Amino acid sequence: MTLLLPAAARLGRQRLSAATAKRLGRGDRLQAGEAGRRAQLLRHFPLRGDGWPIAALSRQAEAGDAAGHAWLRADPVWLRPDINGVRLMAHGAALGLDAGDCAELLAALRPLFGDAGFELDAPHPARWYLRLPKEAKLPAFSDPGDALGEDVFEHLDTSPEARRWRSLESEAQVTLHNHPLNARRAARGQAPVNALWFWGGGRLPAAAPGHGNTGWSDDDTARALAAAGGRGMELPERFAGEPGVYDLEGTRDLAWIEGEWLAPALDALRAGRIAALRLDDADGWRFGLRRGQALRIWRAPLAWPAQ
Repeated sequence: MTLLLPAAARLGRQRLSAATAKRLGRGDRLQAGEAGRRAQLLRHFPLRGDGWPIAALSRQAEAGDAAGHAWLRADPVWLRPDINGVRLMAHGAALGLDAGDCAELLAALRPLFGDAGFELDAPHPARWYLRLPKEAKLPAFSDPGDALGEDVFEHLDTSPEARRWRSLESEAQVTLHNHPLNARRAARGQAPVNALWFWGGGRLPAAAPGHGNTGWSDDDTARALAAAGGRGMELPERFAGEPGVYDLEGTRDLAWIEGEWLAPALDALRAGRIAALRLDDADGWRFGLRRGQALRIWRAPLAWPAQ
């Protein structure tokens, strides 16, 4: 069993209880991995080839029709201008769109993309897709999760391949800014849907041999990666005993991690329901505990998360 954990800085001054830290301290530090969310996921759900084709992977997981085309995510977002630039404030599910909202917005946007030779659709209100010719060349777009709260110009691709997409982004912003749905959202106190965020482009890759992991996550990117070579499942409320990779990276609540995941996992390890527990955080810190190591009572308590 593996728990994917947030970077220590996300947890601030929170610390594990003395009892849990002592039980975990009987294990061993493992070789550090590369820092960053993308590297963390790829350690457990590797892919063949280069790139980050999340659009094709998530499309295949949702609709099963990704083969034979290139795909690009074109997710709805809220951009807010401020004195220092334009910031990405919300994206995807955080905007609370429903199927009716999507139908209205897509009807206005489809002619724009159709004229460019692309098909826009949304099998899920939070996840929008552009179907592209399989030979389409795409720039390296930033993931919205990496840009959240930041100035979007820091994530602007200036390559020649990106010029066409910047033009499409601008035209989509004009269309969305003038859409009556945003006036209704403003009247209800909701954030506008005033832009699209392009990311995750590429063709459907093959899973790396030997993957076979089951991944549980609230993050559709993690589920799509897991499904490419195993199973991608919604994260349950707590650990119930099934081995696999559980993605807890999105939380900032260490008490929840400890109470609902670490403590039940340690109990399962002691009872023999799992053979080993591994921890992997977004900084690249990694730790492992095997059942037989429970007798190493002389070991110091685990210090994670340490600032």
